Amino acid sequence: MSLADAVAHLSPERWERANRLLVRKALAEFAHEQLITPEPDGDGYVVPSDDGLTRYRFTAVRRALDHWQIDADSLTRHRDGAELPLGALDFCIELQRSLGLSDQILPVYLEEISATLSGTCYKLTKPQVTSAQLARAGFQDIETGMTEGHPCFVANNGRLGFGIHEYLSYAPETASPVRLIWLAAHRSRATFTAGAGIAYESFVRQELGEATVDRFERQLTDRGLAPADYLLIPVHPWQWWNKLTVTFAAEVARGYLVCLGEGDDEYLAQQSIRTFFNTSHPDKHYVKTALSVLNMGFMRGLSAAYMEATPAINDWLAQLIDNDPVLRATGLSVIRERAAVGYRHLEYERATDRHSPYRKMLAALWRESPVPALRDGETLATMASLVHVDHAGASVAGALIERSGLTPTRWLRRYLRAYLTPLLHSFYAYDLVYMPHGENVILVLKDGVVQRAVFKDIAEEIAVMDPDAVLPPEVRRIRVEVPEEQRLLSIFTDVFDCFFRFLAANLAAEGILEEDDFWGTVAEVIREYQDSAPELADRFRQYDMFAPEFALSCLNRLQLRDNRQMVDLADPSGALQLVGSLQNPIAGR
Repeated sequence: MSLADAVAHLSPERWERANRLLVRKALAEFAHEQLITPEPDGDGYVVPSDDGLTRYRFTAVRRALDHWQIDADSLTRHRDGAELPLGALDFCIELQRSLGLSDQILPVYLEEISATLSGTCYKLTKPQVTSAQLARAGFQDIETGMTEGHPCFVANNGRLGFGIHEYLSYAPETASPVRLIWLAAHRSRATFTAGAGIAYESFVRQELGEATVDRFERQLTDRGLAPADYLLIPVHPWQWWNKLTVTFAAEVARGYLVCLGEGDDEYLAQQSIRTFFNTSHPDKHYVKTALSVLNMGFMRGLSAAYMEATPAINDWLAQLIDNDPVLRATGLSVIRERAAVGYRHLEYERATDRHSPYRKMLAALWRESPVPALRDGETLATMASLVHVDHAGASVAGALIERSGLTPTRWLRRYLRAYLTPLLHSFYAYDLVYMPHGENVILVLKDGVVQRAVFKDIAEEIAVMDPDAVLPPEVRRIRVEVPEEQRLLSIFTDVFDCFFRFLAANLAAEGILEEDDFWGTVAEVIREYQDSAPELADRFRQYDMFAPEFALSCLNRLQLRDNRQMVDLADPSGALQLVGSLQNPIAGR
């Protein structure tokens, strides 16, 4: 790659478009979170800067859940009677006080905004694939075809730590094949845990292949080391080159870590950046790696200590689903995190607390692939694709509805029964909640119709909110204390506000399904579930899905306050930014 090629995507035209799209999103989401208050102005709205001298004008449609659907092409910026170019960095500086950005956080947030803009410019260089084409595409073509990232977060592709070489090699949208680097980690510092029926030796030979394992073992014996004294750990190439070679220099020098080189299989990075799908053998496991890159409010490391309980938590949940007739009837499944390996750097552990990124630099897990469970004619798609909108304003959800031949409400009903009903039953029957955003759910489709849902990212994301729940000792870490009044936010915030809000707005804007019909169908599926479980009637009254309003939980406010550690996963409710309330779109239905 030449020096000029490295930045060829950063043209003035693409930069202008990327900034226009991001300022549009910032205005919409910051208005939704009540950080700014657009004022009516003629046939549109205006937002003033903190000093009142700069004004942003736009037209918008206001929809349910206080959703601002802003026309990007209507956006203009004015100061002293002159129109100025749109710039997302200028926007954040001009509204720093309104956004609550401290002087310490502001420059880092601007860097994340810059990286997000650069990523958008790269995406704008790719051939324009229509949503109709994506609706018929393969699993990984859909994954790498996503352009927006998390629909709520404004700075959602920061990836601080990636240079342009690494971006082009490892960002999911670049679809670059990746070979993982393998280390041998001494068993005195490393731990392997696995689900029931999995033994280390047979597992790694199945994952890597006999020839690769034999090659790695010969490297160890050629150094005079005993392979039986070591565990194999897959490592993100970025992590090896940028962290482990220096930060873990002592471990390498003393022979606790031995670099064995690349594996033979090729992988593709998923939307979560640090998780890889095996394209050489799609039936094999995903591999999730530690990656000390700052992205969307967290350093994306993996805790070695946290990994130890991962397989047991996954087995517990899979058994719960298997034993529950309601969950089984929805077709719900989880792709289990079947095995995990972690390395403990003893000196860094002595110097830090359990939250430190220094404890999260070397660990990995293996997650089942959803491919082997497919039946004839079935395909897979990340649920995030439903809210993907192409260059012509068409959504993948709309394209799937058209492909299915079903009416929009019938299609939506099928989707809701597969996705929403399991979330409701898990909550009401078990006080069990997930983190069911678009990237954490895979949809199984047939001819455009949702057949069932597959939940993933289990051990780090699920929680049981009943403080008296009886859980096996190795699973107890998922028990969290959440105030009564916040428990139902697991549905209202994560599902209604952070996903259905966008899905409903897109379908309405396309003229496919009116918002009232969308939310009426949501209400209908919830009533259908509640009518099927009369034994839970008291719980339905206690946690009322049809309440007039619910608290507005603000995700961007978390990142604007602390973009390095938004939430303590051990106390997820403690960090919530609750501001005002939203009118429940299914109230009274």
